[in-house]
Amino acid sequence: MTTNLVIVESPAKAKTIKKYLGPDFNIVASYGHVRDLLPKEGAVDPEHHFAMRYELIEKNEKHVAAIVSAMKKADALYLATDPDREGEAISWHIYTILKDKKALGKKPVHRIVFHEITKSAVNAAVQHPREISMDLVNAQQARRALDYLVGFNLSPLLWKKIRYGLSAGRVQSPALRMIVEREEEIEKFVSQEYWDLESALEAEKKAFNAKLIIYEGEKLEQFSITNQEQAEAIKARLIKEAKGKLRVAKVEKKQRKRNPASPFITSTLQQEAARKLGFAVQRTMRIAQQLYEGVEIDSGSVGLITYMRTDSVNLAQDAITEIRDLIAERYGKENVPEEARIYKTKAKNAQEAHEAIRPTSVHRLPESLKDFLSPEQFKLYDLIWKRTVASQMISATIDTMTLDMSAGSDQHQFRATGSVVVDPGFMRVYQEGSDDKPEELDNEHLLPQLEEGDEVKLNDIICNQHFTEPPPRYSEATLIKALEEYGIGRPSTYAAIVSTLQTREYVVLENKRFRPTDIGRIVNKFLTKYFTRYVDYLFTAQLEDELDEVSRGEKAWVPLLEEFWDPFKHQVDNIAETVKRKDVTQEQLDESCPLCGKPLSIRLGKRDRFIGCTGYPECTYTRAMEEQPGEASHDAELVEGRSCPDCGGALKIKHGRYGKFIGCSNYPKCKHIESLNKPTDTGVECPECKQGKMVKRQSRKGRIFFSCSRYPDCKYAVWNEPINQSCPKCAWPMLTVKKTKKRGTELVCPRQTCGYVEQVEEITK
Repeated sequence: MTTNLVIVESPAKAKTIKKYLGPDFNIVASYGHVRDLLPKEGAVDPEHHFAMRYELIEKNEKHVAAIVSAMKKADALYLATDPDREGEAISWHIYTILKDKKALGKKPVHRIVFHEITKSAVNAAVQHPREISMDLVNAQQARRALDYLVGFNLSPLLWKKIRYGLSAGRVQSPALRMIVEREEEIEKFVSQEYWDLESALEAEKKAFNAKLIIYEGEKLEQFSITNQEQAEAIKARLIKEAKGKLRVAKVEKKQRKRNPASPFITSTLQQEAARKLGFAVQRTMRIAQQLYEGVEIDSGSVGLITYMRTDSVNLAQDAITEIRDLIAERYGKENVPEEARIYKTKAKNAQEAHEAIRPTSVHRLPESLKDFLSPEQFKLYDLIWKRTVASQMISATIDTMTLDMSAGSDQHQFRATGSVVVDPGFMRVYQEGSDDKPEELDNEHLLPQLEEGDEVKLNDIICNQHFTEPPPRYSEATLIKALEEYGIGRPSTYAAIVSTLQTREYVVLENKRFRPTDIGRIVNKFLTKYFTRYVDYLFTAQLEDELDEVSRGEKAWVPLLEEFWDPFKHQVDNIAETVKRKDVTQEQLDESCPLCGKPLSIRLGKRDRFIGCTGYPECTYTRAMEEQPGEASHDAELVEGRSCPDCGGALKIKHGRYGKFIGCSNYPKCKHIESLNKPTDTGVECPECKQGKMVKRQSRKGRIFFSCSRYPDCKYAVWNEPINQSCPKCAWPMLTVKKTKKRGTELVCPRQTCGYVEQVEEITK
């Protein structure tokens, strides 16, 4: 009997495929990548055509041994890794290892690719194998080599010029630049006051508002009215001239169509999951991977969605037919457009991904799977299902109405706009979320039916004060959207970019928005000043396009690396010789030291930046960045009867970014700090040690959390408020209360392995 060995990345994927292939097929998992570059200098050798030295990944050695052993007993090899560059590279590495270990001989080797783990897709792939695509492999190798060369040359430079242990990435650095530049925009922003006037009107027993758009024959702009006196003067004149009524000067009625969003690609799935579900990027991709590889339902392990790393919005014709049939059956034939909707893929590199992210069968309704999925799996599957179905439905039909009304004369005009959804179309199923602006058409706003010449009762004119606001910090969703718009990164890298910036502590996520840390700012300043080209958005995007060209066989990968390497290495060597550490870590201020008169400068301490005297060590004057001149740390209020437990220095009450705290007077030499906030007992017993009580505390960055009163003997802690209720699913003796704007109040089990969530209206503590 012929034995065929099939290699996939994960055991979950292996389990799902096993049920589709007969007893002649042995499915073995590689557990991801099996080889990587040597983690030391020289793993990529520019002197010898960028030869790359690989080694087995230690944690996967036993899995490689199992593959080699299975191959020796098999008659043929099927490489069924993921359908992208990384998957192709894994297949190539496995093939190379088997060849080197003499396990292949003359046995046939097949590369099979499928974008959904269904019986038809898997069997079709086995029936139509191909060879390993060296174009895709070389594109992956080129990307890996570029990232290695940047990391192993820039990181030591950062150690010398800034601080030991820092690192820089080819793609992460432009992303860091985006976050820092946005923060600088916010800091430089000067808020401006402006006013607008709104009339409170009534007609046909219906109250509505209209905004002043023309005054004295001039169209009003944002800053036409800049203070209260001006606004009140205009109000008084309009009330006098209007004499308690406005006259309808113009009525405009329009009907418009709103089209559904295209099916999900990787970036849009990550963005919508962040907006609608509050999922971090890494969490979204982890759950999507589970849904793709297979979930146990009543018919066994089934792949529920297509491959989740894709930049294509195309849908297979069979899938479109199935979706249209379901729409007709579930929502009525009138909601199926005459012709199927075809979406165009913007990405240049269509070779790697042939379909958007969709359910493998839309007939698997979300509600029918709820009992088989974890709460987070259900939420993500439901989101993907709704978006996919909506993408093939008719457009929404919306009636809009605009009323222009004059106050006394046509020299002064108010405008009211209203809309009503006549036919929701696709909106019956799904509406796309938005960033940093209110949702459109959340509430219908219908105006009274009026004609030209009609009079409307004027009840009042309201003066509204406004202030311009700075641009918002990037969220995970808006950062990925910006990266995508610039052409930086690819579907497989977005999650890694976001994660790496946080792991390196170059940025922190506060209220789901990215803020650069002090060290992140300095690293960005160094890179943008001395390696301008390599953090340039257009340069990074062009390099991504060239890697795509390699994957399509349009460009050779070694010349691409040569074009990058020579000027980059020259720049690294030049900066290493000419730039001093103080040029990077210090920034002189136009301010003199109050103790010795020498200039002050912003300097980098072990953790954060601080202001210090350039006369150090003769002069030891310092103050925190948040303190103003005259509020230096030596003027802070002393804590009586106590000294620093670390160095014995005086303890003082200081003012920081997050309010008052106790700190050592020997800062920045001594970093000891304490919170001024005393822990508050919640009355809930610690479920971990069952000896202490859960107390409310405040972190060093001002965030509230709850932990055991026996800390540090017991380190159990949670972010959400605990209550004395046991989990009905796993019997954990404590639940937590989570409140969000979108989902309201929820009872949540704090154990990650449980996943219990229940929406509630009122909490009994």
